Amino acid sequence: MKRIVLALGGNALGDNLHEQMIAVKSAAKAIADLIEDGFDVIITHGNGPQVGMINLAMETAAKFDEHLFYIPMSVCVALSQGYIGYDIQNALREELLDRGVDKPVATIITQTLVDENDPAFADPSKPIGAYYPEDEAAEMIQRGYDMKEDAGRGWRRVVASPKPIGIVESKTVLALLEAGQIPVAVGGGGIPVKKTEGRHLKGTSAVVDKDFASAKLAEELNADMLVILTAVEKVAVNFGKPDQQWLSEMSAEDAERYIAEGHFAPGSMLPKVEAALEFVKSGPDRKALITMLSKARDGLAGKTGTVIH
Repeated sequence: MKRIVLALGGNALGDNLHEQMIAVKSAAKAIADLIEDGFDVIITHGNGPQVGMINLAMETAAKFDEHLFYIPMSVCVALSQGYIGYDIQNALREELLDRGVDKPVATIITQTLVDENDPAFADPSKPIGAYYPEDEAAEMIQRGYDMKEDAGRGWRRVVASPKPIGIVESKTVLALLEAGQIPVAVGGGGIPVKKTEGRHLKGTSAVVDKDFASAKLAEELNADMLVILTAVEKVAVNFGKPDQQWLSEMSAEDAERYIAEGHFAPGSMLPKVEAALEFVKSGPDRKALITMLSKARDGLAGKTGTVIH
């Protein structure tokens, strides 16, 4: 039986609660297919739109009630893990039960260890939440937030996006997996934490890319394959150009060359290919698949998608 980490994108879960519930029901069917095919599945997911929504709600509430306060980004990520995980585990459990499969699904509120010396902390660049006029942005800067002007549309809060160096609850995820359960973990890349004194951990104002966190989790679980789901069936070079070429496979060397040549867009396909590459290079016989959710079953059967090896 193959062990796979299946990374769902946050944008694929919709922009509001109603859209998310519809999206996870559709996703549950595709995931249940893989479980019926005999795969041990660990589910991870993004939270881009959702964590922004939580941050905006908390900021808005704090403006109108002096007893409320701005909550740390680490707490926003934790909140997103909880409610997205709830929808996923509920929808998948129901889908499995409808198919006669009694297999528990559980969400793990997961912490992701980052290096306090990661260069990302010196230049926060990940925009989060609402746009603000300059005067309000100045007030937020006085409260300790990093703010940047965004293409003439106003000022936005920015946070660092450091690379993950470890998944704190990976042994918990493994225990659930070995007990025959389906874990949902590292939601939104996990809650970013730094080491303090000894083995103590403290949340930090950052967000971790969910594909890199998924790759790190897959490495620590000794997974056979990392499956990164996106909006296209395959990865392409020369995307959108007359000589566009869809790729069925890439060696690690090919992937590194294509990255160096600038074939993949930052903030889009680039981090997916980079994360896949990190997992492939983390151990022998490890592969990654990049495809869309509706094609995941065919991709794992070798019929489509882009395999990196």
